[in-house]
Amino acid sequence: MPTPSSSSLACTVNGRAVAVDVMPHSLLLDVLREQLGLKGAKRSCDIQVCGACTVLVDGAPVSACTYLAVEAEGREIRTVEGLADGETLHAVQAAFVEHGAIQCGFCTSGMLLSAAALLEENPSPTREQILHYLRGNLCRCTGYHAITSCARGQVSHSNIGRETIVPAEREPVSNCRNVRPDPEPLRVIGQSVRRVDAPEKVTGRARYVTDMELPGTLHAKLLRSPYPHAKILRVDVARARAAPGVRAVVTSADLDWCDPYYGPAFRDRPILAIEVARYEGEPVAAVVAESESAAAQALELIEIAYEELPAVTTLEEALAPGAPLVHTAEPLAGHFADLSTLKPRPGTNICHQFHLERGQGAHAFAGADIVVEDVYTFPRVQHYSMEPHAALAAWDEQGTLTVWASTQNPYSVRVELAKMFRVPMSRIRIIVPPLGGGFGGKTYAKLEPIVGALARMVGRPVRLALSVEEAFRTVRRCDASARVRLGFKRDGRLWAAECRADFDVGAYADIGPRIIQKGTYTATGPYRVPNIVLDAKAVYTNTTPGGAFRGFGVPQLAWALESLVDEAARDLGHDPVDLRRQNLLGQGEEFAPGDTPIDGKFEESLNRAAEAIRWTQQTLPGRGRGLAMMMKASVAPTVSEAIVRLHADASVTVLASTVEMGQGARTVMAQIAAEVLAVPVERVFVAMPDTAITPYDQTTSSSRSTTMTGKAVQEAAADVREQLLRIAGRRLGVDATALRLEDAAVISAGARLPYPELLVERFGMSGGELIGRGIVAPGRSAAPLGGSTPFWEMAVGAAEVSVDEETGAVTVHSYASVADVGRCINPQQCEGQDEGAVMQGIGHTLLEEMLYEGGQLLNPNLVDYRVPRAEDVPGELQCRFVENGDGAGPFGAKGAGEGSLVPVSPAVGNALARLTGVRFRELPLTPERVWRALRQRQITRSRLSSARSDSESPASLP
Repeated sequence: MPTPSSSSLACTVNGRAVAVDVMPHSLLLDVLREQLGLKGAKRSCDIQVCGACTVLVDGAPVSACTYLAVEAEGREIRTVEGLADGETLHAVQAAFVEHGAIQCGFCTSGMLLSAAALLEENPSPTREQILHYLRGNLCRCTGYHAITSCARGQVSHSNIGRETIVPAEREPVSNCRNVRPDPEPLRVIGQSVRRVDAPEKVTGRARYVTDMELPGTLHAKLLRSPYPHAKILRVDVARARAAPGVRAVVTSADLDWCDPYYGPAFRDRPILAIEVARYEGEPVAAVVAESESAAAQALELIEIAYEELPAVTTLEEALAPGAPLVHTAEPLAGHFADLSTLKPRPGTNICHQFHLERGQGAHAFAGADIVVEDVYTFPRVQHYSMEPHAALAAWDEQGTLTVWASTQNPYSVRVELAKMFRVPMSRIRIIVPPLGGGFGGKTYAKLEPIVGALARMVGRPVRLALSVEEAFRTVRRCDASARVRLGFKRDGRLWAAECRADFDVGAYADIGPRIIQKGTYTATGPYRVPNIVLDAKAVYTNTTPGGAFRGFGVPQLAWALESLVDEAARDLGHDPVDLRRQNLLGQGEEFAPGDTPIDGKFEESLNRAAEAIRWTQQTLPGRGRGLAMMMKASVAPTVSEAIVRLHADASVTVLASTVEMGQGARTVMAQIAAEVLAVPVERVFVAMPDTAITPYDQTTSSSRSTTMTGKAVQEAAADVREQLLRIAGRRLGVDATALRLEDAAVISAGARLPYPELLVERFGMSGGELIGRGIVAPGRSAAPLGGSTPFWEMAVGAAEVSVDEETGAVTVHSYASVADVGRCINPQQCEGQDEGAVMQGIGHTLLEEMLYEGGQLLNPNLVDYRVPRAEDVPGELQCRFVENGDGAGPFGAKGAGEGSLVPVSPAVGNALARLTGVRFRELPLTPERVWRALRQRQITRSRLSSARSDSESPASLP
């Protein structure tokens, strides 16, 4: 029976009549997810912007996060779970699977339903119609290209429900492949195998942390500081603790039973603010209740008295003499070996310093013929993973903590929690479901400490799921200011480089010290420079903590370096492409003493990018072209392990802890194991990361998964392969070298032994399994950062742009990205990763910036903080790959996915400078910023013209 304040809702959901009790304020999204168990519609923005919650009501797409459930009375609702007909996928679902329009999957259900509604309305939409229809659906992973290609398909009947959809033509991803021949032909490596997780993602069956709930689960909410810097004088939680449904209200005073600090570099971040809140949005108290709404209501009953303190919210303020200190005591160091020599500067806001010199250092500039120098700034930007951060924690009776977490670093989180809760690491279990995007924002501990503590205190499972606004107040990219100076000889040789960079790491260090080291280490890019001075500082401010973000410190400095290379080309009278080509490091050349020699061909990538953008051809009127390059070192030293199990039926299980967050890691690992063991990819299962089951892997970041974890999987599979060959060799009485694997069997000149038969031979029964182990651990080296990079990530970007001088709006008409990947294990996935990286680069180049005023974050939502939409994709987007099989990873592969983001800003900036004559040094290139610069250019030209006229007038003559 409905309660006095509720009413009965009768409607049809996925063809089934439904009657449920709802409150007047209940949202359709909550009814679908919580009452009907339909988890395909996702919660993300909560303000009708992102489209992750899209469902169809009477055939029309609506945002279920703002649609009142009572409005659905008598209507027909369709969710992604009702799109397929049993096991037969809807045509749009099938197209998404076939053409790689899926990555993390968090936006997929909304995209599918919007596309289905569009094609029902118009079976042959134009590109412009598609872009307009998808304005309400965001994707942070794919770059939209594959999605719009699927929606641009043709259908044979007006009722598209089960018809075949033929997507529009796409440029083959192999158009620039140049792979060295292999001793044996490869079967699945280099093929665009369908994603192993695609079916569950297009049908809404994929389960993310926010979709999970254990029996007795409680829900947590956080009360956050309204001030950027304040002393906490008093906290009164009595009224909140007495509120209905509340099971606990916790402040830092209640956490004296554990070590309340965590952090990978410095352990400087408290679970809840202790005595001082250091940024607007820092968690100060937590409520645990039977429901999220009860917890949210109780937050309003907590009373806190603050005393505001002086705040520093910019690099200039934080570095000023006598600046207020964000931290007054030196915190404990974290657990990374390459940060064991952290260098804070006592009495300042500098938490770490990095310095490196080579050759004559700054003295070399005296020998340069041309010197270019300037200061470039890079903005604060937020990752906006479609899935906000979430964690679910539970303790068992044996004192073991299990956390289901949206993290990229399960083993690093395990280390943190074991130290904080004073238990052995064997008592900490981290399970990682699929992530709805990560991009670095989910590296290292974020929510796991608070949910672990709360679950321990209440004795029941606790789940904490952040909103998008809260994610903005949890982590961001470090903004930076860099003064870069380059000295060239008159013949074009790059003679000296100096980079002095300040990185704003926010209120807590997170992984900021490693970011400034890795980013500044390659501040000279892919160029040969005999004399360098590199200096960087990680600086605390009273803002959201800065952390890892795709590119890891490299985009901030490449923006400066590549802009100045173009400036130098202008001063020297050289073509920018030729000047770069002249100074490129060659394959096998040393970048720094003790580090890995250059493992790719920069010139090949450069030439292909220039060709793709038609560099030597005349541009259209009102267009400008620009180009930029990048080079990035991966994390080192580093460790990855893998286990491969061959079962009695010739199926295979891969145990590896690389996290699937959309990049296709599970598919790639399955392809590697299938290739080595000669079994179909469909017979390989790749387990999700679980520290109680899957072996150690340092991190899913730094573009390392395919190279490092993939190599470990290859070695583990090769271990099983050798065992099979030995068993078969003994059975046949031949040397193992005379045998080969084919179609799940060992083949000799006259015999074929299927794997099940060989396992019976080994174990004497139809049971048992062969287990292989792979370990990749290069160890420490004499390289400047303590470990040699496993590979160098390399990419080139080239852009063609125009600008509306009346509004300042910049349009990227064409963009070409060339990445040196060694080998594409899965070309379709490489292309999707590359396109997504380019679009994220366009985001911080033209649109994205977190804005503060008086220490308050002004735009922590997707209305005021705009990320790229499908309509922002360049009309021509080419992603090409250099494949020379020269990588350190499996089958000659090396990392990709981050690099292609980096050149976007300088490529667009260089194109804009060549078009307008104005050099931009501050991102993003918003219409207002560009318009003001063009206006100033016009004023300056008018003054010069006026001065010239005056000097030439008769009155001025002698």
